[in-house]
Amino acid sequence: MQRLIIFGILSLPVIFISRRTLFTVKSHGFFRFFSWECILWLFVSNYLFWFDDPFSIRQIFSWIFLFYAVYLVIAGVVLLKRKGKPIKIREEKELFQFEKTSELIDQGIFRYIRHPLYSSLLFLTWGIFLKNTTTSLLFVAVLSSLFLYLTAIFDERECVRYFGNPYREYMKRTKRFVPFLI
Repeated sequence: MQRLIIFGILSLPVIFISRRTLFTVKSHGFFRFFSWECILWLFVSNYLFWFDDPFSIRQIFSWIFLFYAVYLVIAGVVLLKRKGKPIKIREEKELFQFEKTSELIDQGIFRYIRHPLYSSLLFLTWGIFLKNTTTSLLFVAVLSSLFLYLTAIFDERECVRYFGNPYREYMKRTKRFVPFLI
């Protein structure tokens, strides 16, 4: 019961942040919301195990994934703010301000992966899952990953609509989530 109460309370800001896309099924934000909720459930379920058995291989991989997730967020947001500043106003109300880039960014981490912020959420998902692995939490982690995959697919459709052929070419030379892999 305590877990449900904590989850409910922590879900309120997620719902507020996602309010613009919550009912727009064809928006990447719709699927991102459900991934955030899965990640939140993983966190609420595993926060008590955060430092259990700190030198186990599971915990070591968990921390590697979590630190890499932080790196991806920082690298992605810095480049979005630095290089993707809007020249012309983008009217998509579903987008956060930092998402309203008017120039295709293909430098830094974006040179290798198209979605460093979603990739960071993938690594966050699996890093939190590894804190305490259970079958039910495995299902939630897989579900979160599926929602992130759908988020990326719908985001790519939006980017192709906005940027056109340059984005299609960019998709051919980059991976979606993990450099040189996927």
